[in-house]
Amino acid sequence: MRVPVGVSARHVHLAPEHVEALFGPGYSLTPIRELQPGQYAAKECVTVVGPRGVLQNVRVLGPPRGQTQVEISRTDSYLLGIDPPVRDSGDLSGTPGAVLVGPRGAINLEEGVILAWRHIHMPADVAERWGLKDRELVRVRTEGLRRVVFDRVLVRVSPAYRLEIHIDTDEANAAGLKNGDYVQVIIDD
Repeated sequence: MRVPVGVSARHVHLAPEHVEALFGPGYSLTPIRELQPGQYAAKECVTVVGPRGVLQNVRVLGPPRGQTQVEISRTDSYLLGIDPPVRDSGDLSGTPGAVLVGPRGAINLEEGVILAWRHIHMPADVAERWGLKDRELVRVRTEGLRRVVFDRVLVRVSPAYRLEIHIDTDEANAAGLKNGDYVQVIIDD
């Protein structure tokens, strides 16, 4: 069971009030590329400021969400001086914060910085065919010279999803993967 790879670079999901605080009153994000049905990379970027460093031109993803979330890699966390936990998207309680700077303002996030749990976006019909359920954990094997097995990959099932595994840039680099490569899902009996 092969799954295409989507390398998830550092990015920010903004709450509606933070879109306005960073880009101006009444501002709407500008989609430039679809990522998953109804989800997109926006033209807009922000700067993320931590206690020790800065990440510039961090892409904003849309549409706006209920709570602002910053997803970075472990390497990014060293640069920023932040020690975020590995979490599923939206699980932000008790996470560290950062300062976000946009062209029209800045916000001080009290929490919301995470290392995203590697996960597979899986359409419901594919999950049913493969015998998998939402929130199940699987293993994934890569191919090539830097072959690895990723353990504890979260399956996220929705009829709205397009099949794709999301790993961060550190994971992709360690396994020699790029967007559009394929990995093999291992289902233990």
